[in-house]
Amino acid sequence: MPGGHGAGTAGVDPQQLWLNPRPSGRGRKPSFSREAITAAAVALADAEGLEAVTMRRVAAEVGAGVMSLYSYAPDKETLLELMVDHVSGELPAPPRTGDWRTDLKAIGHLQRDLMLRHTWLPAALATRRAPGPHSLAFLEHALAALRPTRLDGSAKLEVFSLLTGFVASHVGYEIRQAAAADAPGRAAAE
Repeated sequence: MPGGHGAGTAGVDPQQLWLNPRPSGRGRKPSFSREAITAAAVALADAEGLEAVTMRRVAAEVGAGVMSLYSYAPDKETLLELMVDHVSGELPAPPRTGDWRTDLKAIGHLQRDLMLRHTWLPAALATRRAPGPHSLAFLEHALAALRPTRLDGSAKLEVFSLLTGFVASHVGYEIRQAAAADAPGRAAAE
Protein backbone atom coordinates (compact mmCIF):
# COMPACT_ATOMS: atom_id res chain seq x y z
CA MET A 1 0.00 0.00 0.00
CA PRO A 2 1.02 3.47 -0.37
CA GLY A 3 2.56 5.87 1.82
CA GLY A 4 6.11 4.89 1.07
CA HIS A 5 8.13 7.47 2.90
CA GLY A 6 11.89 7.10 2.99
CA ALA A 7 13.41 3.86 4.15
CA GLY A 8 14.52 3.60 7.72
CA THR A 9 13.01 5.42 10.65
CA ALA A 10 13.59 5.71 14.30
CA GLY A 11 12.73 2.40 15.91
CA VAL A 12 12.02 0.31 12.83
CA ASP A 13 14.90 -1.40 11.07
CA PRO A 14 13.47 -2.49 7.69
CA GLN A 15 16.03 -5.26 7.27
CA GLN A 16 15.22 -6.72 10.68
CA LEU A 17 11.50 -6.29 10.07
CA TRP A 18 11.19 -7.85 6.62
CA LEU A 19 14.26 -10.01 6.14
CA ASN A 20 14.32 -11.63 9.59
CA PRO A 21 10.64 -12.12 10.43
CA ARG A 22 11.14 -15.13 12.68
CA PRO A 23 12.29 -15.05 16.28
CA SER A 24 15.75 -16.51 16.87
CA GLY A 25 16.10 -20.28 17.17
CA ARG A 26 17.19 -20.01 20.78
CA GLY A 27 14.90 -20.89 23.64
CA ARG A 28 11.52 -22.58 23.46
CA LYS A 29 9.64 -23.12 20.23
CA PRO A 30 7.43 -20.08 19.49
CA SER A 31 3.81 -20.49 20.55
CA PHE A 32 2.56 -17.89 18.11
CA SER A 33 3.40 -16.61 14.68
CA ARG A 34 4.05 -13.04 13.63
CA GLU A 35 1.14 -13.43 11.19
CA ALA A 36 -1.29 -14.45 13.97
CA ILE A 37 -0.20 -11.56 16.15
CA THR A 38 -0.52 -9.12 13.26
CA ALA A 39 -3.97 -10.48 12.36
CA ALA A 40 -5.08 -10.06 15.99
CA ALA A 41 -3.83 -6.46 15.99
CA VAL A 42 -5.67 -5.75 12.73
CA ALA A 43 -8.90 -7.26 14.09
CA LEU A 44 -8.57 -5.16 17.24
CA ALA A 45 -7.97 -1.97 15.22
CA ASP A 46 -10.92 -2.80 12.95
CA ALA A 47 -13.23 -3.33 15.93
CA GLU A 48 -12.06 -0.59 18.29
CA GLY A 49 -9.74 1.75 16.43
CA LEU A 50 -6.01 2.20 16.33
CA GLU A 51 -5.90 3.59 19.88
CA ALA A 52 -7.01 0.20 21.19
CA VAL A 53 -3.95 -1.51 19.73
CA THR A 54 -1.46 -1.84 22.53
CA MET A 55 1.00 -4.61 23.12
CA ARG A 56 -0.97 -5.57 26.24
CA ARG A 57 -4.31 -5.78 24.36
CA VAL A 58 -2.83 -7.73 21.44
CA ALA A 59 -1.16 -10.15 23.87
CA ALA A 60 -4.52 -10.68 25.57
CA GLU A 61 -6.20 -11.31 22.21
CA VAL A 62 -3.76 -14.09 21.30
CA GLY A 63 -3.48 -15.46 24.83
CA ALA A 64 0.17 -14.54 25.27
CA GLY A 65 2.16 -12.75 27.87
CA VAL A 66 3.01 -9.17 26.91
CA MET A 67 6.74 -9.80 27.07
CA SER A 68 6.52 -12.71 24.63
CA LEU A 69 5.08 -10.39 21.96
CA TYR A 70 8.27 -8.34 21.90
CA SER A 71 10.14 -11.17 20.19
CA TYR A 72 7.72 -10.84 17.25
CA ALA A 73 7.36 -7.05 17.21
CA PRO A 74 9.72 -5.05 19.44
CA ASP A 75 7.34 -2.09 19.73
CA LYS A 76 4.00 -0.70 18.61
CA GLU A 77 5.59 1.15 15.71
CA THR A 78 6.86 -2.13 14.27
CA LEU A 79 3.50 -3.77 14.87
CA LEU A 80 1.85 -0.93 12.97
CA GLU A 81 4.20 -1.51 10.02
CA LEU A 82 3.23 -5.18 10.06
CA MET A 83 -0.47 -4.30 10.22
CA VAL A 84 -0.31 -1.93 7.25
CA ASP A 85 1.50 -4.46 5.12
CA HIS A 86 -0.86 -7.23 6.24
CA VAL A 87 -3.96 -5.37 5.03
CA SER A 88 -2.12 -4.27 1.89
CA GLY A 89 -2.14 -7.96 0.99
CA GLU A 90 -5.89 -7.59 0.44
CA LEU A 91 -5.29 -5.29 -2.54
CA PRO A 92 -5.73 -7.14 -5.81
CA ALA A 93 -3.72 -6.11 -8.83
CA PRO A 94 -6.42 -5.07 -11.29
CA PRO A 95 -5.74 -5.81 -14.94
CA ARG A 96 -4.04 -2.91 -16.67
CA THR A 97 -5.92 -1.35 -19.58
CA GLY A 98 -2.97 0.53 -21.07
CA ASP A 99 -4.70 3.82 -20.26
CA TRP A 100 -2.80 5.10 -17.23
CA ARG A 101 -5.63 7.42 -16.16
CA THR A 102 -8.13 4.54 -16.09
CA ASP A 103 -5.63 2.32 -14.31
CA LEU A 104 -4.83 4.95 -11.64
CA LYS A 105 -8.54 5.52 -11.10
CA ALA A 106 -8.98 1.77 -10.49
CA ILE A 107 -6.01 1.79 -8.09
CA GLY A 108 -7.52 4.73 -6.20
CA HIS A 109 -10.86 2.94 -5.89
CA LEU A 110 -9.14 -0.19 -4.56
CA GLN A 111 -7.25 1.87 -2.00
CA ARG A 112 -10.46 3.64 -0.94
CA ASP A 113 -12.29 0.34 -0.50
CA LEU A 114 -9.41 -1.02 1.60
CA MET A 115 -9.31 2.11 3.78
CA LEU A 116 -13.06 2.00 4.33
CA ARG A 117 -12.76 -1.64 5.46
CA HIS A 118 -9.90 -0.72 7.78
CA THR A 119 -10.82 2.79 8.95
CA TRP A 120 -7.61 3.07 11.00
CA LEU A 121 -5.48 2.77 7.87
CA PRO A 122 -5.48 6.42 6.70
CA ALA A 123 -4.07 7.52 10.06
CA ALA A 124 -1.54 4.69 10.10
CA LEU A 125 -0.22 5.62 6.66
CA ALA A 126 0.84 9.03 7.92
CA THR A 127 3.67 7.47 9.94
CA ARG A 128 4.49 4.54 7.67
CA ARG A 129 8.16 4.21 6.84
CA ALA A 130 9.14 0.63 5.96
CA PRO A 131 7.06 -0.78 3.09
CA GLY A 132 6.74 -4.53 3.23
CA PRO A 133 6.26 -7.20 0.58
CA HIS A 134 2.53 -6.67 0.04
CA SER A 135 2.88 -2.90 -0.15
CA LEU A 136 5.79 -3.19 -2.57
CA ALA A 137 3.88 -5.59 -4.83
CA PHE A 138 1.00 -3.12 -5.11
CA LEU A 139 3.45 -0.26 -5.67
CA GLU A 140 5.10 -2.19 -8.50
CA HIS A 141 1.68 -2.67 -10.08
CA ALA A 142 0.98 1.07 -9.83
CA LEU A 143 4.36 1.97 -11.30
CA ALA A 144 3.72 -0.40 -14.21
CA ALA A 145 0.36 1.30 -14.79
CA LEU A 146 2.25 4.58 -15.14
CA ARG A 147 4.64 3.17 -17.76
CA PRO A 148 2.78 4.82 -20.69
CA THR A 149 3.43 8.26 -19.15
CA ARG A 150 7.17 8.02 -19.75
CA LEU A 151 7.74 9.71 -16.38
CA ASP A 152 10.98 8.81 -14.66
CA GLY A 153 10.91 6.53 -11.62
CA SER A 154 11.00 9.36 -9.11
CA ALA A 155 8.05 11.14 -10.74
CA LYS A 156 6.06 7.89 -10.86
CA LEU A 157 6.65 7.37 -7.14
CA GLU A 158 5.50 10.91 -6.49
CA VAL A 159 2.32 10.40 -8.54
CA PHE A 160 1.55 7.22 -6.59
CA SER A 161 2.28 8.93 -3.29
CA LEU A 162 0.03 11.87 -4.21
CA LEU A 163 -2.78 9.52 -5.24
CA THR A 164 -2.47 7.56 -2.02
CA GLY A 165 -2.34 10.73 0.07
CA PHE A 166 -5.44 12.08 -1.67
CA VAL A 167 -7.34 8.83 -1.15
CA ALA A 168 -6.30 8.63 2.53
CA SER A 169 -7.31 12.24 3.12
CA HIS A 170 -10.65 11.78 1.40
CA VAL A 171 -11.41 8.56 3.25
CA GLY A 172 -10.49 10.26 6.53
CA TYR A 173 -13.03 12.96 5.66
CA GLU A 174 -15.67 10.35 4.79
CA ILE A 175 -15.07 8.56 8.10
CA ARG A 176 -15.32 11.80 10.11
CA GLN A 177 -18.54 12.78 8.30
CA ALA A 178 -20.09 9.38 8.97
CA ALA A 179 -19.09 9.59 12.65
CA ALA A 180 -20.56 13.07 12.95
CA ALA A 181 -23.82 11.93 11.34
CA ASP A 182 -24.03 9.03 13.81
CA ALA A 183 -23.16 11.16 16.84
CA PRO A 184 -25.73 11.05 19.65
CA GLY A 185 -27.90 14.12 19.77
CA ARG A 186 -27.26 15.02 16.14
CA ALA A 187 -30.70 13.90 14.97
CA ALA A 188 -32.39 15.78 17.82
CA ALA A 189 -30.46 18.96 17.02
CA GLU A 190 -31.41 18.77 13.34
